[in-house]
Amino acid sequence: MEPLTEHRQVSGPVVYGYLRLVRVSAARHAALAASLTEYCRSHELQLSGVFTDRDVNSGPDSAAFTGLLDVLALPDVYGVIAPAMSHLGPKAIAAERGRRIEVAGSRLLLVRRPRTAHPPVVRSGPVRRRSPGATRVLDAES
Repeated sequence: MEPLTEHRQVSGPVVYGYLRLVRVSAARHAALAASLTEYCRSHELQLSGVFTDRDVNSGPDSAAFTGLLDVLALPDVYGVIAPAMSHLGPKAIAAERGRRIEVAGSRLLLVRRPRTAHPPVVRSGPVRRRSPGATRVLDAES
């Protein structure tokens, strides 16, 4: 009898990591790389490499990002994993890089999701809404 699929070595979708590390400590670098590894482990993804951009003045065509785009052209590459959108660069550069990842036919996966503009308000108990100037009408027999 053959073992169950869960007991076989099955490789998940191939992803590549991308980190933008400008003036960070070795400990921070290790923690961010570990977060990518853990995300991939828990989501059954195969992390095949991590591209690291260390140049503060790098534009959208840095050496690390160009290398990332090159591997995205390989067959069977699912996407790119980054700790947060900020790792793709400042907002304008990040938007352009995100678009280029999408054009390459890959998905951009983020360990930390972007924050919403307004966090949802959680209320306990029923919510009573009254319109301004509303009056209660009593029963005629009360």
